[in-house]
Amino acid sequence: MIAIVNYGVGNLTSVLNMFRRIGADAVITSDSEIIKKADKLLLPGVGHFDTCINNFNKSGLRNIIEHKIFYEKKSLLGICVGAQMMTRRSEEGIEKGFGWVNADTIRFRLDDQSKFKIPNMGWNDLIQTKKSPLWKHLGEDARFYFAHSYHFNFDNEENITGKARYGYEYPVAYQNDNIYATQFHPEKSHRFGMKVLENFAGLTK
Repeated sequence: MIAIVNYGVGNLTSVLNMFRRIGADAVITSDSEIIKKADKLLLPGVGHFDTCINNFNKSGLRNIIEHKIFYEKKSLLGICVGAQMMTRRSEEGIEKGFGWVNADTIRFRLDDQSKFKIPNMGWNDLIQTKKSPLWKHLGEDARFYFAHSYHFNFDNEENITGKARYGYEYPVAYQNDNIYATQFHPEKSHRFGMKVLENFAGLTK
């Protein structure tokens, strides 16, 4: 069972509906007992970084989720701000991130004269930079839907599994052992997003 963590933010119903379309057993929950029994976790996030962090910390679920991923080694997928929260910090706010990866979240470095406007909203190609279980049978033509003003900035390339280009090339997906993350919204990305969530649901680790 996949627990879609409900801490008051995120496009939860769309994620659940996509899992249902692929026949995956998933539930939206803030119940710690249900989360304890989950085989996999999905951490959504939409909105301001500090709001998401504060909501999550107030939920009382952090210790349970960290136990699941670091001790039980259950797979977790972070989406959009949910993925940004797993970095050390964000230029969008003042709250600390989880620090689960060696990265920060920074605002797009685009000048005022750039034809690329902030936020980046729309479809963009995925550049698969490293083999990932999430990219299985995805194809090189995969496109995903983005809606963001900030992106990951890693200390090195080790954990980056995907990039995109918006004014310049930047990371949009990463993996740290059993922790997976995408800046794009698979739940809004039609057949490509469905394949990513299907691959996540099919993980045996």
